[in-house]
Amino acid sequence: MQIISFATEDSDWKKPRMGIIVMDGPVDLGYRLDCESLFAEADRPANPLAWFDMDGKWFQKSQQVAIELGKDPKAFEEAKGKGWLVDSRDAYWFAPVPRPGKLICIGLNYRDHAAESNMPIPERPVIFSKFSTCVIAPGEPVIIPSGSQQVDYEAELAVVIGRHAKNVKASQAYDYVLGYTAVNDVSARDFQFADGQWQRGKSCDTFAPMGQVIVTTDEIPDPHKLSIQLVLNGQTMQDSNTDQLIFGVPELIEFLTESITLEPGDVIATGTPPGVGFARKPPVFLKPGDQMEVIIEGIGGVGNPVAASE
Repeated sequence: MQIISFATEDSDWKKPRMGIIVMDGPVDLGYRLDCESLFAEADRPANPLAWFDMDGKWFQKSQQVAIELGKDPKAFEEAKGKGWLVDSRDAYWFAPVPRPGKLICIGLNYRDHAAESNMPIPERPVIFSKFSTCVIAPGEPVIIPSGSQQVDYEAELAVVIGRHAKNVKASQAYDYVLGYTAVNDVSARDFQFADGQWQRGKSCDTFAPMGQVIVTTDEIPDPHKLSIQLVLNGQTMQDSNTDQLIFGVPELIEFLTESITLEPGDVIATGTPPGVGFARKPPVFLKPGDQMEVIIEGIGGVGNPVAASE
């Protein structure tokens, strides 16, 4: 199943609606005044992150609808008649998790990236975070902040959590994963290195393009066998495979939940492969007018232009 967050001209743009992709078009999971609704207004979760709870009635009903519409043409036509389907051309797609509860990132998690950064292979996961206000949708511009001259790209596979997770063993970790999406861990290297820690350089506004869908785990049986690329202005800058991860998804979830409770709608960005701009000779940093795209096998990707700060 593929999950999206979107809005249309007739909806409240401050309240993204949840949807699933069936036959290349969104199915609205929200409430519509002009048609029979899949969920009544009173049944919508008060907390938008509850849509991502695999134990919640909203997710379970959505999954049931996705299966039914995908295999039954008659049910699909009935859904069209009820107004559940939205033309993709009429939908504005947000990041699939527009405001994650936590956006946790893993540093130096590809062996070759650690080598190009002149840093030793970590013995345990290197954890940092990005503020949730970094998150932007596909197509929205990444803004170079005032004072930075060294903004960099980082293609990353992201894990979306679907259950409350605490003290989870690696052998059970996939039970807590809703699915996967693409993230660009944009970084202001001059801020990052000058500060002596990573928070500001990683957390500037617009520095976490995400999307454009969450692909659930049933469609990605092994997240460690996916090609991952970053294309900048038509040139492939990063080209690797998630089989090069030092710490895989189960190990990361076990490590994190020893001390942190993960919740539905939390996102883990698993690290970036080699080819980042600051490690190139000469370095390559983003500039206004650039166009970059993260592409991950089986998931699609997220493309964004780069713009200057006003």
